[in-house]
Amino acid sequence: MSVRNLQHLFAPRSVAIIGASARPNSVGATVLRNVIEGGFTGAVYPVNPKYDTLSGLPVYARVSALPAAPDLAIICTPPATVPGLVRQLGEAGTRAAIILTAGLSALHDSQGRTLRQAALDAARPYTLRLLGPNCVGLLVPGIGLNASFAHTGALPGKIAFVSQSGALVTGVLDWAKSRGIGFSKFISLGDSADIDFGDLLDYLASDPHTSAILLYMEDVRHARKFMSAARAAARSKPTLVLKAGRVAEGAKAAASHTGALAGSDDVYDAAIRRAGMLRVLTTEDLFAAVATLAHARPLFGERLVILTNGGGPGVMATDAVVSGKGSMAQLAPDTVARLDAVLPSTWSGANPVDIIGDAPAQRYVDALNIVLQDPQADAILFIHAPTAIVPSADIARAIAPLAKASSRNILACWLGGDAVAEARAIFTEAGIPSFGTPEEAVSAYLQIVQYRRNQNLLMQVPPAACDDAVADGAADPTSARALVRAALAAGRTLLSEPETKAVLAAYGVAVVQTRSTASVEEAMAAACEIGFPVALKILSPDITHKSDMGGVALDLEDADAVRAVAQRMNKRLAELQPQARLEGFSVQQMARRPEAHELIIGVATDPVFGPVILFGQGGIAVEVTADHAVALPPLNVVLARDLISRTRVARLLAGYRNRPPANMDAIIATLMRISHMVADLPELVELDINPLLVDSDGALALDARMRVAIAGQSASTLDRLAIRPYPHELEERIDWQGAPLLLRPIQPEDGPAHVSFFNALSDDDVRYRMFVRVRELNASQLARFTQIDYDREMAFIATRPGPDGVNETLGVARVVCDPDNVAAEFAVTVRSDLKGQGLGRALMEKLIAYCRSRGTREIVGEALPQNTRITKLARKLGFEISKAAEDGSVHMRLPL
Repeated sequence: MSVRNLQHLFAPRSVAIIGASARPNSVGATVLRNVIEGGFTGAVYPVNPKYDTLSGLPVYARVSALPAAPDLAIICTPPATVPGLVRQLGEAGTRAAIILTAGLSALHDSQGRTLRQAALDAARPYTLRLLGPNCVGLLVPGIGLNASFAHTGALPGKIAFVSQSGALVTGVLDWAKSRGIGFSKFISLGDSADIDFGDLLDYLASDPHTSAILLYMEDVRHARKFMSAARAAARSKPTLVLKAGRVAEGAKAAASHTGALAGSDDVYDAAIRRAGMLRVLTTEDLFAAVATLAHARPLFGERLVILTNGGGPGVMATDAVVSGKGSMAQLAPDTVARLDAVLPSTWSGANPVDIIGDAPAQRYVDALNIVLQDPQADAILFIHAPTAIVPSADIARAIAPLAKASSRNILACWLGGDAVAEARAIFTEAGIPSFGTPEEAVSAYLQIVQYRRNQNLLMQVPPAACDDAVADGAADPTSARALVRAALAAGRTLLSEPETKAVLAAYGVAVVQTRSTASVEEAMAAACEIGFPVALKILSPDITHKSDMGGVALDLEDADAVRAVAQRMNKRLAELQPQARLEGFSVQQMARRPEAHELIIGVATDPVFGPVILFGQGGIAVEVTADHAVALPPLNVVLARDLISRTRVARLLAGYRNRPPANMDAIIATLMRISHMVADLPELVELDINPLLVDSDGALALDARMRVAIAGQSASTLDRLAIRPYPHELEERIDWQGAPLLLRPIQPEDGPAHVSFFNALSDDDVRYRMFVRVRELNASQLARFTQIDYDREMAFIATRPGPDGVNETLGVARVVCDPDNVAAEFAVTVRSDLKGQGLGRALMEKLIAYCRSRGTREIVGEALPQNTRITKLARKLGFEISKAAEDGSVHMRLPL
């Protein structure tokens, strides 16, 4: 991703409006009026050869006539003029432009390019960033910039809103203004020819004026870029998504159940969860959620206690918790006893804690204080219905200090209108989220819970190969690759059931013994060798679901039964589908597991996010039950367990009545082995294991099919995965100062060690690294340093166990590549007390070797002139050193 020159978009000192006009209701006139009336204090340059003045400002005939290059240009001229104007602006020195004009993708220039592409080509030599085309523009209320043709402005605030829909931009502006909601940035993406979600998320993640990011999303085009930026943003501030298009357009044609089930919206949902963001379903939920999350405290559990003065609202809230798959806390016996001592004998005696409608203020305080000390109470929902006995405001004043001081999350529901208005205002002033109904309050609580779960997923960075899952030595990837490539060499994209099972077995997945046979006689012989009873299935590349054609027979007890069934299958296939090719039969051992659950595990390839893994309830009615969940690979134990938990069948797997729990470790191991297969086999397009039989003894794949395709040249570099796995292969142990040291890529869990590393740096070393004096790392900076995508950014740390046994970071070398992998900018920092001992050189040599391996053409860096250590090291490593005349900074360049 790139935030290059985006500062000119969001903090311009001057703005040119190209196509400014006096014509009523035109875009040019509207934009000019909005820029002037918005309160922008910088220079404003209207450009149009038809006017001399507009709104009291001098008008310039062309870009070349401007008195200075504008920081930001707004283009609202006909499509054919746009590429030329972009080129002129780039030549003049402008580095950011907003293209409001629509229709650039439908029209072509004399070279056959779309005007959209022509504009991009014109901007590229100057790194001129383009917002749009076909957008409403942007607003930065903090500097009075309304660079849009929206019908109203925006209030200043701390929320950034990014939308792909122009219509939603104007609607939300109106809606938010009427409710007093303000924004730090309000951005219409339009067609996202250049600047897209990834760029904006990366910029907003480090924007000090933004405390939360809201996205209205219709689609994503660059999955890895989006996921990398989204994960970095979500690590530092609440990031919420309203995704349109939740209703499936219909099952696509696919060679497997998985291909049909893994719908686009399921995949987007999985991506949003994995990125640590929170998805909401309505615009109102979007803003309600950000208000709730802004006040949310760390949530260390999910059990909720409801404290209320009315039984009915408590029951309503409980219903909402249970139906929303939340957890109600079970009060500890000691808590119940203490409540007995302060509450009337008619109190509910359990959760919800109904303290009765005549409760004075002190009863509320006593009950809340006791509940807050219960170890089961991870969060509290306080519900109050107004009474004539005690004013609601008195109750609010009594318990607000206790609620504000608590480390637990406390949400409030003040039922009613005018009677509770003052009480609600008291709680709001204290920073305690308040709601009008129990259902709204529970919904907000569940959003906090889901956000916590998603943040946990965000921390997971599994490797491509799951060592624990294949440590038993069962994996043989070489034979699996040979099977796949042999099928492709023969012109086949669909592997037979026996071939698919052989691939699965090569990755350690337990499969039932299966033989592939070409004739009835071979099937009989194979059955005798395997041992009766057996199952018989037809082998045909033209039949997707064999059971629909009568192509599956179970519990065949002898060779005669095999012969009779095989002949019937042959005849039935000829009658029902004469064009289908019958290549033989598969014979498999019957699996006697009467208490096993039928599950499905599969792989599908999404056109945007690449391979996805599906898990759910299996069997022949899999499309009807529609009980499945989707996740992005790679998986580890935490991610696999989360995937399982999102299905209804997970509750059955936990056991019930006399049926013992299923072997969850076996399911998790199977999922991780499939994840390993996805990362290892770039040819894999679709996979179905259905059914996967799972009981208390383990997991066994009964039926399976796989579709493959010739992989692209970049597939071996894992480019097809939306999330690049942790590059375990880049870890290296070296000998440093007579002791072992590990050089490895940084991980999110290195956050605490990175803070300690930063705190151990001298003021000068911090200034040399950041070019400014920084006292401490804030959350967004820490996320930026530790949450990387291992693709266009890499950071190697030198680490070893510290005196307390906890790993410590001794140094870090970081490199960020441009989108075209031409140049990579580096930085290296060594703990201040360890300088001059060769650690910086070891890290730089590691970094240089990495850049060479990925084909980067050159490594560049900037340093302050006082930082002589880095320039000396760079010169020893072969860098060319030069100084900038303007500020004396040192430029370092190493051609590769």
